[in-house]
Amino acid sequence: MEIPLSVSVILIVILIILSTLLSTVETALIAASTGKLHRLGKAGDHRAELVKKLRNAIEKVLSSVLLCNILVNSLATSLSTEIFIELFGDKGVFYATGLMTVLLVTYAEVLPKILAFNNPEGISLHYARAVDFIVKIFSPVATLMQWAARGSLKVCRIKYNPNARAASSIEELRGAIDLHNPHDSEAVEERAMLHSILDLGDVDVGEVMIHRRNVQMIEATLPPQKILEMVISSPYTRIPLWKDNKDNIVGVLHAKSLLRALNNPEKKIGDIDILSLTSKPWFIPESTTLQDQLDAFRRRKEHFAMVVDEYGAIQGIVTLEDILEEIVGEISDETDVPLEGVWHGRDGSVISVGTTTLRDLNRKFQWSLPDEEASTIAGLILHESRIIPEAGQTFVMQGFRLKVLRRVRNQITLVRIFPPENKTS
Repeated sequence: MEIPLSVSVILIVILIILSTLLSTVETALIAASTGKLHRLGKAGDHRAELVKKLRNAIEKVLSSVLLCNILVNSLATSLSTEIFIELFGDKGVFYATGLMTVLLVTYAEVLPKILAFNNPEGISLHYARAVDFIVKIFSPVATLMQWAARGSLKVCRIKYNPNARAASSIEELRGAIDLHNPHDSEAVEERAMLHSILDLGDVDVGEVMIHRRNVQMIEATLPPQKILEMVISSPYTRIPLWKDNKDNIVGVLHAKSLLRALNNPEKKIGDIDILSLTSKPWFIPESTTLQDQLDAFRRRKEHFAMVVDEYGAIQGIVTLEDILEEIVGEISDETDVPLEGVWHGRDGSVISVGTTTLRDLNRKFQWSLPDEEASTIAGLILHESRIIPEAGQTFVMQGFRLKVLRRVRNQITLVRIFPPENKTS
């Protein structure tokens, strides 16, 4: 049966509109924000749940929509070819091919993508039921096509993992954080905090602990009066007690426990058994991640732990505050001893004590000093140079110039850092 020219033109227009809609929905389903859909679903929007279901089977959905789209485009091209052959003879094939190429690229490829990226969630929600219907109709054929495609990959010995993703969810989060207001200087600290939260599982307590050299410890055999004086003069509320040697920690004394004992009018300070007031020390390996230690602090309802190396020797202490400071930055109160250790030089350099952590320097100055093999600036110099340098020696590492200003025995105590020109703060 011969189709009238006017009817054929109307059908072509309808088919191009259908192709535009199908391409728009296809792009919108891919571009829709998972977070927005999740919030809409929690708010009770059943369409959002349907879109999430379709995205979970995105391979089948795309195959079905693509198959439907190809059928629509093929039919539109066939009708236009018939019209042009009737009007121009054999040359009509070329005219029809050229015209349909322009129309399909413009209205079935370019225009749909502009529309879809402008409002992917709204389009996905609006056409979710229509897409679900298309998938139910075309899924048998689409499944057969998928089977054939996967079979072809196996024949060509190309490895295929149906559960593979272009990037892990953690890396997607990092990218989203970096892209959010990248030029907003006021959001620098917020981005650093979010990155620090994601890094908790990659940082060991050994990198953030207070080294034993800086830990205040009290000998348990001292007279109670002397211990009381040391506790009162200390800015800390929890103090480890040792016996015989500093690796033998016998308890952790809390200042409040000592104050409660002193509050008893029937007891004199000399009659108090200090060890009976202490809590059992909690030892953790220095390789424990901050995420695991934070979970352990919450689970045990404790704020203080002793860090030991693989041989059981005391390396330092870690507190809940230390982990929180890794997220929010330095937390100070009226009893904290200010840690002065970083200064700006007049020549654009930064002067730092050797014990300053690389993570603190990177956070403060937006640098990228490598912190995988060393946790402090002195440790980085020792690791990279493989020697114990003399004062005055200079090393270049990833564009940074590090000059040793002072060395006490084998310890690097002061370093001048010259950052790359484009990273000068």
